[in-house]
Amino acid sequence: MLIAFLNTHLRPYRRVLLLLLVLQVVQTMATLLQPTFYAVIVDRGVVRGDIDYIRGIGAAMVVVAVLQILAAGGATAVSARVSASVGRDLRSLVFRRVMSVSAREVGRFGAPSLITRTINDVQHVQALVTTTFNVAVTAIITCVGGVVMALLQDVSLSLIIVGLVIALSAGMAAILVRLSPTYRRMQQAIENINRLLREQITGIRVIRAFVRDRHEQSRFGEANAQLFGLSIRVGRMMATIPVVVMLVMNTATLPIIWFATRRIDSGQAQLGSLSALLGYVTLIIVAIIMVTVVFSDLPRATVSARRVQEVLDTETSVPTSPHPARRWRRRGHLRMRAAEFGYPGAAKPVLRDIDIVAGAGQTVAIVGSTGSGKTTLLNLALRLYDTTGGSVHVNDIDVREFDPDALHRVVGCVPQNPYMFSGTIATNLRYGAPEAGNAELWHALDIAQAREFVERLPERLDAPVAQGGSNLSGGQRQRLAIARTLLLRPEIYLLDDSFSALDRNTEARLRAALAREIPYATLIIVAQRISAVRHADRIVVLDQGRVAGAGTHAQLMYYNRTYQEIAHSQAIPQEPSQHARRNPRGVLHGQRG
Repeated sequence: MLIAFLNTHLRPYRRVLLLLLVLQVVQTMATLLQPTFYAVIVDRGVVRGDIDYIRGIGAAMVVVAVLQILAAGGATAVSARVSASVGRDLRSLVFRRVMSVSAREVGRFGAPSLITRTINDVQHVQALVTTTFNVAVTAIITCVGGVVMALLQDVSLSLIIVGLVIALSAGMAAILVRLSPTYRRMQQAIENINRLLREQITGIRVIRAFVRDRHEQSRFGEANAQLFGLSIRVGRMMATIPVVVMLVMNTATLPIIWFATRRIDSGQAQLGSLSALLGYVTLIIVAIIMVTVVFSDLPRATVSARRVQEVLDTETSVPTSPHPARRWRRRGHLRMRAAEFGYPGAAKPVLRDIDIVAGAGQTVAIVGSTGSGKTTLLNLALRLYDTTGGSVHVNDIDVREFDPDALHRVVGCVPQNPYMFSGTIATNLRYGAPEAGNAELWHALDIAQAREFVERLPERLDAPVAQGGSNLSGGQRQRLAIARTLLLRPEIYLLDDSFSALDRNTEARLRAALAREIPYATLIIVAQRISAVRHADRIVVLDQGRVAGAGTHAQLMYYNRTYQEIAHSQAIPQEPSQHARRNPRGVLHGQRG
């Protein structure tokens, strides 16, 4: 699997890899020539006392050494560039894949897992590429070339070296096979610590409010101890590698020296050949150690590559139409026809048989108890999820046939918990409208009732915003989120309980400003407080995923039991209009919107 993975992502760099291979061969051959030079100097120079011959060979050795240094430097630079490029490409691919899939797939992996896969796992693959081309390729060429050069010196003695290579390779393979499952468990343990840290840092206020510090410390301690134990186990396995290598090397060196001395005594071999053979043994041992060090990371990199590939192979549950619609006649129109949505494996759908119509210039409110499916309904309009039944149409086009970019320009959303990115107020406001000028920003802030608090900040539009907007209050974040969406100028606004952190006076001014600024836009408002939606053109009541009623505030207060219960829980007085009394069939309990 790892070979196929690397082959796919290294394919764009084939020419560079060919150059790298040439440099590695030149470097390795220069290294392998050194013991032969030593043997020649001893046999033909030292023994015969030929100083000129020794000087000539010495000069050749200097030239070869310089060539080796240049080739090694070039190979290192090329290898570093290739590995960095592969890491960049993988991070980009994973990020784009995460951005292209739906919220369902993101939720299936989870944020901690996706962060670990994008950073930690990609780093492991990148490190393997670096060590493979920097170390492993050179070591393999050295090992093979060393055996060949040793055979050229003395075939009989070289058979011991061949046996040495086979024995070491078998021992290293056995160790690496045992390492693979341990590395897999280590990655899961790292992911678990990542998840715990995110939970504990995000929920620090809840932890302290309920005095659960010791409990959370215990949870983290258990996860940390698990990772510690796995790391110790890996360390012990790795500690056996030098023991095995030294044992085999020393075991092989003794018979080489013993047989070599006998052959030298009998005149069948020369002293220089023994020196060269011992040099090649040393090079081969060092090469095997280098390969083993690289391959010790192979199980971890294999696990990481598999985890990265799982993300890359994930298909979105909201695929883009091959021929998406980019033009439409109608504007600001939203319709849901018998829409249904259920999560995979759920006992029953979250939403069932939803019929809602909203036209340009209308304000449609959606109310219901917690868990009735209000936010999920808006997510269907944004196409964060696809319906499992029925359809959702925007401007008379099924959202599944919409170009995604065009849909998000038509439908703007202010989420229930607005997120601010680290930067400044201006960069956050320009998130959907990068070309907006300062005058447009201030105008949007005016409408969102946020100008006053922004003007009080020393840097005004350039005031810093911390990650998540943690240096802003909930009301300030909500107003900035509304201003950010206003700059986008969509035809349909989805406001998911976007006034919950505002006081009544600010909310009233904001609603009046919205009515003046976007009179022809469609507003879909999800709210908990009935007082926030009582003046909507139409109110849709959700109860257990179904439409329990639809109409004006007065009609629902007079005829709809679910709406009455919500209103009474909020101390809203019953003031039915005469129109509602005269039209008892206008809205009945359970009637579709």
